[in-house]
Amino acid sequence: MTTTRRPLGSLSVSPLCLGGNVFGWTADEAESFAVLDAYVAGGGNFIDTADVYSAWVPGNKGGESETVIGDWLAARGNRDDVVIATKVGAHPDLKGLSADTIKKAVEGSLRRLRTDHIDLYYTHYDDESLEVGEFLTVLDDLVRAGKVREIAASNISARRLEEALTFSEREGLARYVAVQPQYNLVSRDTYEGELADVVARHGLGAVPYYALASGFLTGKYRPGTDVDSARSGKAAAYLATERGVRVLAALDAVAAAHGAEVATVALAWLAARPTVTAPIASARTTAQLPALLAVQDLRLSAEELTSLDEASA
Repeated sequence: MTTTRRPLGSLSVSPLCLGGNVFGWTADEAESFAVLDAYVAGGGNFIDTADVYSAWVPGNKGGESETVIGDWLAARGNRDDVVIATKVGAHPDLKGLSADTIKKAVEGSLRRLRTDHIDLYYTHYDDESLEVGEFLTVLDDLVRAGKVREIAASNISARRLEEALTFSEREGLARYVAVQPQYNLVSRDTYEGELADVVARHGLGAVPYYALASGFLTGKYRPGTDVDSARSGKAAAYLATERGVRVLAALDAVAAAHGAEVATVALAWLAARPTVTAPIASARTTAQLPALLAVQDLRLSAEELTSLDEASA
């Protein structure tokens, strides 16, 4: 496997971002450490989490994923070798993007991650009750203080992204360098079009979440099969659509031609999109990682990309 890096603002990241949503949820600390070790050994350096992960689990409060990652960083002593992305605005006790909320949230994230800086800090959801300048000014303060290296936005509209970029440019503040939209072969409408146009025009990078559509694009969900997974309900729903069936058939054909896993092909299609820097995919076990990391070496032909485009249209 080839170790490659792509620019994201001032950062240099691997073409597969490891999702940390499973850490402290479906993967305990030992399993999480094993996955993180294997990901780094396989050439990866880009890890994504959020302060809210995994507050949806009974008994959890949020911050569990950051805590696992922070303990791993401390145990391995490798903080300078990895790019850590986390998010603000969705934690049950710290919702929204007010100045006070961001200031409290970033300190909590830094403490749990056991670090003095966050490489990429996302606004998890846009807060349309505020003018963009209210939170961009606070985020700029964090960059100037060295607590954050780059800022980014997840779940934001094209209009608000344009407003934010314009404000940062006009006021000389830190600007978003990336967006994190939901984007995959069976969910293209949220990103493609106006949002992708803004990203391309301003030279941002996209780091899509649900890159494998909650596991559907791994190919393990087939008619008549049951999969033991916390996300099986979401993934299985795609089987009920014509689009889902078409996409699976196209993925199977391309995967067979390359002797590759279906998941690898789905990620390779996404990685080849013009504005995408690195898709995000999570692994609960080390056995799930090779198919994800293999995206770094798989290049699809123009014909194969077109066949997947048409199947997913």
